[in-house]
Formats: sequence, structure tokens, C-alpha cells
Amino acid sequence: MTRLYLIRHAEAEGNLYRLAHGHYDSLITERGYRQIAALRKRFADVPIDAVYASDLFRTRTTARAVCEAKGLPLHIDPALREIGVGVWEDRPWQELGMKYPELMYAFNHDVGKWRVEGSETAAGVLERFIPALERIALENGGRTVAVFSHGTALRLVLGTLQGLTIEEINETHHADNTAVSLVEYEDGVFRVVFRDDNSHLAAAGLSTLARQSWWKNKNAREKSVYYGEMTDADRKKLAEQGVVVPEEGCVVAVYCEGDVIGGVQLLPEGVIGWYYLLPDYRGRRFGVPPLGQAVKYYRPQGIDRLRIRCGDEGLRSFFAKVGFVPAENDWMEKYIGYEERAEI
Repeated sequence: MTRLYLIRHAEAEGNLYRLAHGHYDSLITERGYRQIAALRKRFADVPIDAVYASDLFRTRTTARAVCEAKGLPLHIDPALREIGVGVWEDRPWQELGMKYPELMYAFNHDVGKWRVEGSETAAGVLERFIPALERIALENGGRTVAVFSHGTALRLVLGTLQGLTIEEINETHHADNTAVSLVEYEDGVFRVVFRDDNSHLAAAGLSTLARQSWWKNKNAREKSVYYGEMTDADRKKLAEQGVVVPEEGCVVAVYCEGDVIGGVQLLPEGVIGWYYLLPDYRGRRFGVPPLGQAVKYYRPQGIDRLRIRCGDEGLRSFFAKVGFVPAENDWMEKYIGYEERAEI
């Protein structure tokens, strides 16, 4: 009998910034690295003989919690990837939910009927993933293997291995980041022993889903932010509340439920010149997602660091929580490139 631990990647940029990331290659967040440390501790006394992961950075990085600790090589397999979401890639979930409510509902509750331009289908994911999983099991007969993959892909695969139809899978829950499932393979048959266990996160207060509400709602939506180019009308609305919007650079407007509530000014060389939310929207988890727009703007230019000048201690604490570190004088910076951390 072969034992396979199926593990979702740690919290990544799409989870934090509330962006649709399927095949988009996103990074692990600061909380995600703490989740990896908790996962490493969970598997400290669990014998593992081989480790596999999809080819995306978020799974490869999460897999280091096991392969580095055990001194094992990491086997990369693109067949273990997340579902590709086509034209939805890197777009805010809030925007998608507002523009395409029926498709958003289908993605979370009727996935067999969901498809957008350039995307995969649920059936397509199963057709590439399950044969890869069987091959891994056959290559490691009688051994114990860790396989690192993604939320929607694992939801589809685990439900299918439990004998559920796509319609029944639609009623299953969504797994937390680094949630662990165990599958046994013998005589050509998979058996799910347990699935989606996040006890290592709950004990450490590191659950991603505990900080979000979308998964509790039938329409899979939560009150969040989305973005657009700062218009003259937006500037006027903010000016009425005493807010002066800068003119230089690329200025992104931040919206919530149809109202402009702030903005982000993006200057050359990765510099965030202005980062603002109206007071009524602060302290409500609206402040972090706009950072994703800075990443989206600068990363394609080959810029691998965000920089912001901030002398206010309260704001410095806020930026520190999302990965900014002190630089010269009042500057802070955050690395957004793909160089692996020395330690996990």
C-alpha cells in the first residue's frame, strides 16, 4: 500500500490580495511562511520517502517544509497545477463577482458548468491530475509520499477519489492553505483516509480562512475592494472629503461597493508615492489588497522591490506585517521577485 499526503500550498499573493490566481505564478506571503513553519513542525516525525509539487512557485516553496527537512529531492510535475482561470487570471475576486455573479457562483458551487475564455474545465483538471497521481503512486509502491498542489484542483480530485459526482463536489467545503489530506493507494484503487485537516494552523492561529468570509456565503462573495484608473470624478469625490490626490505617475483608484475610497500612486523604480484609504475603511482588512496592484504594475517591468517612504510608526507597523522591511532613513521595501528564501 502507498500512502500519499496531498497538501495545499501556503497562503500566497492571490489569497492575501484577493486576486484570481490559477496558473499565475504568485509568491508566498508573510503569513504563508509562518504556515510553512507550522507544516514543517507537523511533519517532523512523519516518515516521508518522496516529495512532489506542481511547477508553480507557491507549491514548490511550500514543499520545502518537507523535502528540505527530510533531505529529499523535490520532483516537479506541471500536471499537479491549479485549474487555469483564463481571462480571470490576476483580476480581483470582488470585481469578478460584481461583473459575473453567475459565473462566480458556478466557480464555487457549480464548477462543472464553469468556464471562461482561455480557462480549463473541471473535467480537464481531473484528466491530467488523477493519472499523474496514479503514476506517482506506482513509482513509489509501498512508500509514503507528500504531494503539494492547489485548492480547487485538490477539491476536485479528493471529491472524485471519494466517489462523488461533480454535483456532489460542489457541496464540499474549501480547504485552508497548507491543509493536509491523506490518501491510500492499493491494487489500483485510491481511498481517502481524511481530508483538509488544518489543525496545525488552528493551534498556531494561522488559518487563512478564519480571516475571510467569502467561503461562508452562498454567492462566495465578501465585501472587498477593486480598482480602476483614477478619474476626474474620483478626484472630485475624494476632494470633497479633504483628500488631495497626486497627479504624478500611475494613480490607481480603490473602490468598494461602487464608491471610491482611496488610491495608490505608482512612481518609477517601484516607488509607492501615495497609499491612502478613507478613515472609515481603515482597520477593516481593506488596506492590504491594494498592494497587489503595485505588484501587478511593477513585476512585469522587471522591478523586484516595492519601496515606500513612511515615517509614521503606526503605518510602518502595518507595512511590516505584509513584508516590508526598514531601509535607509524612513524608507521601507518589500521584495517581490522569485528568489527563494534561504530558510523556510
